[in-house]
Amino acid sequence: MLPIRIMLVAGEPSGDVLGAHLMRSLKKLAGERVEIVGVGGDAMAAAGLESLFPMDELSVMGLFEILPRAPAILRRLRETEAFARAKRPHVLLTIDSPGFNKRLARRLQDLDTIRIHYVAPSVWAYRPKRAVTTAALYDHLLTLLPFEPPLFEKEGLAATFVGHPAVEAENAYQGDMRAFRAAQGLSPHVPALAVLFGSRRGEVRRLGPVFVDALRRLAERVPAAHVLAPTLPHLQAEVDRMLARQPLPYTVLGQAGKMDCFHAADSALAASGTVALELALAGTPAVVAYRMNALTAALARRLIRIPYASLVNILMDKPVVPELIQGNCTAGAIAGALQRIMTDPVARDAQIEAGRTVAMMLKPGALWPSDKAARVVLNLAETNREKDA
Repeated sequence: MLPIRIMLVAGEPSGDVLGAHLMRSLKKLAGERVEIVGVGGDAMAAAGLESLFPMDELSVMGLFEILPRAPAILRRLRETEAFARAKRPHVLLTIDSPGFNKRLARRLQDLDTIRIHYVAPSVWAYRPKRAVTTAALYDHLLTLLPFEPPLFEKEGLAATFVGHPAVEAENAYQGDMRAFRAAQGLSPHVPALAVLFGSRRGEVRRLGPVFVDALRRLAERVPAAHVLAPTLPHLQAEVDRMLARQPLPYTVLGQAGKMDCFHAADSALAASGTVALELALAGTPAVVAYRMNALTAALARRLIRIPYASLVNILMDKPVVPELIQGNCTAGAIAGALQRIMTDPVARDAQIEAGRTVAMMLKPGALWPSDKAARVVLNLAETNREKDA
């Protein structure tokens, strides 16, 4: 019997994690019948993928950050297209990274494959016409949020709400917070602050100085705090150098310790992104802060139609999690917001309750997100494989 050939393409760390969960579910459901190829990072490699090239080469965010890397990215786009044509997968599944993946899907319109995209473009936040362009490129869409499928179905694109992977990861957590604290030399009474600089080198370099300055100010108000900083392997040295410039004791952790850190921390400072949701699901009150290239920010202000950046605030439709974005992303504002969530039980309880509510919103029924996504993918792949038989 012909194997089910599935090509996955991820372009950034969050997509890499999503792809790894999906790979494991595909193998759990289909076993040796499935052959998985494509582009991914460390997480997908751990799940068994031999990536066509290092995914880090695609992990760039923002128009003006991408421009210097454009020739190299276009070269990788051509390589990925050629690889897909050679492999002729039954399903081509692209994961987020629309700048790269939409171009890939457009180039492969003539290929006899089912094109699936995982993670819907945020048309509810900005550029709603992307629903039309996405519908023209793909055969099916897997969404993380429950209100997204109708936005694309009205444009003729079949869509399935599969749920958010952060809910699945939180459910799978089996750590021991006390053991983790003990391993870091922290007593149960030391206030632990998780600090997340972002998953891209550019984010670390933009946010690092203001985060470090905020920690200097916080040290005057909460001198007993200990900083825990989980980050990706290629960013650990840079994060360590930055944290050495502030007075609070700190520990830099690899990704393996991230979930333990989230559960052991009393509060957190996080770059805007999926990590803010992960913290909420772990019950860790947080401050979200972000600063981007000034020109990218100016363009974003003209496009974005919603008042919030954090997914928790978007789903709750109110500012439960403090957001300090762009001009508001200052050391003084961050230090003040952190002091409040570290010391104000009302503010802390509001975030913890919101995390519970959001968790219920992001799980679609009995199946976990990766299993539901894998079933959709395998059903579509089987349909296409029957034509090869």
